Amino acid sequence: MKKHWSKERFVYQIYPRSFKDGNGDGIGDLSGILEKIPYLRDLGVGIVWLSPVYRSPNDDNGYDISDYYAIQPEFGTMDDMDRLIEGLHKADIKLVMDLVVNHTSDEHEWFRKSAAGDPDYRDFYHWSPVKKNWGSFFGGEAWTYHEGRKEYYLHLFSKKQPDLNWDNPKVREEVKRLMRFWLDKGVDGFRCDVINLIAKEDGLPMGKPSLILCGKEHYLNHPKIHAYLQELKTDVLSKYDCFTVGETAFTNPQAALSFVAEDVGELDMVFQFDHMAADCHFVKWFHKPYRVIHLKRPLFLWQTRLQDKGWNSLYLENHDQPRSVSRFGSEILRHASAKMLATMLYFQQGTPYVYQGQEIGMINARFDSLSQLRDIESLNMYRFGRKTLHFSHARMMKKINHASRDHARTPMQWNSSPHAGFSTTVPWIDIPDKNRHIHVEADGESPDSIRAYYQALIRLRKEHPIIVYGDFFPLVSKHKRLFAYERRWEDKRLVVIANGTAKRVVVPRGLIPESGRVLIETMSSTKNRVFAPFEARVYLE
Repeated sequence: MKKHWSKERFVYQIYPRSFKDGNGDGIGDLSGILEKIPYLRDLGVGIVWLSPVYRSPNDDNGYDISDYYAIQPEFGTMDDMDRLIEGLHKADIKLVMDLVVNHTSDEHEWFRKSAAGDPDYRDFYHWSPVKKNWGSFFGGEAWTYHEGRKEYYLHLFSKKQPDLNWDNPKVREEVKRLMRFWLDKGVDGFRCDVINLIAKEDGLPMGKPSLILCGKEHYLNHPKIHAYLQELKTDVLSKYDCFTVGETAFTNPQAALSFVAEDVGELDMVFQFDHMAADCHFVKWFHKPYRVIHLKRPLFLWQTRLQDKGWNSLYLENHDQPRSVSRFGSEILRHASAKMLATMLYFQQGTPYVYQGQEIGMINARFDSLSQLRDIESLNMYRFGRKTLHFSHARMMKKINHASRDHARTPMQWNSSPHAGFSTTVPWIDIPDKNRHIHVEADGESPDSIRAYYQALIRLRKEHPIIVYGDFFPLVSKHKRLFAYERRWEDKRLVVIANGTAKRVVVPRGLIPESGRVLIETMSSTKNRVFAPFEARVYLE
């Protein structure tokens, strides 16, 4: 297994709008992030992944980009961006930017020219004289009629996010140009948004009838994508010491290896979503009861299938997912379950990703009305559920409280002040009243805090190569309550055991190593075979 700094550092994802407001307008910004670099350094993270800060009309909170070379004014200026890059690098923290190139905003100059029939931009996007029956990820139809051009255009997401036509070499050259611009500025890599959707089938055929995402067979992991990614690697990425992680929905390990296998290297790693279905049926809007086995099975499958061939990413939260303690742990036993989930996940093989607030155990909000929501996906799904599926208001609000992206987008909570230390004024989205007791200042310097536990995990990963590069072997895979596995590296062995439930569990005989020492544990115990609710221990031999 090749060594690289991207495998050895913890990544901390920042959602700029919700991290820290530096100028008092209720919106997080670059100056606020700059102010919190000491916090990131003290936590021990080595990479920051910054969600989009490019100029945008904000139909999808920055994932609809109108200018890749400008900073959204509410976030600051390009000078602020330069200062942030410099400040992070001085703190030995690398920076990864979002690369959103499946689509742009419909307010991007390219789309305006394409819609107007400019010969140089006519085929920058996907147009059709006939309406196709493809479905949008945000609910509803994926083809919208444009009055000016008198044709339909494709948008797999919002109708204000038209899909780029990657078959056009001019589009690929523009993407390479913007990548070089940011890499030359000092950015250290890219998180490639919905990258496995960029290639579409020739002719854009009608979709096969499907309840979920009609037409997906014409773009999900389409074979043409490999030529596109190889071109980006050859012409751009190979010239820099950087890394890429691709967001790849509906991808299995075999498909992932076609991107990340070491002899391929189109991407360095991917975000897979199999484990995100641990509490839902295929997509998050169709809830099912969470069980430990639902989370363990896909995580362990990806560990074993990619081992010695490719590299995993390790995450439970991001800007698109509800809080992991609320999903896979217990809000009542928040400290115990937050530490257990971190232990269960971050001792596996792969690059670890922490989403802002995860390190203090932030939990889901509570939405009682649509007026509290800001997420276009949630609002669209509400309308789709009410109009098309004829679900009641109460049923749709229950779904939103389970799955909305806004759970992750409420402001980072720094202290007990009226606006949680995020801002001096009312934030762009409400701070949940039920969660106001959870904030960084409440942790203080307590060695028992969730944040202190994360600091210890990060420190251990730097000290022990086995945690990074050790081979993975699942243990008691069919156990309904325990996560258990071992890692092996040279002459060392590391064993992780975690009770994933709110009930006491007796660990099977022989699972706990007879020799060695406890490297870290989530709570003081007698170290016997009885594990308390959400208790986890790591042994090193």
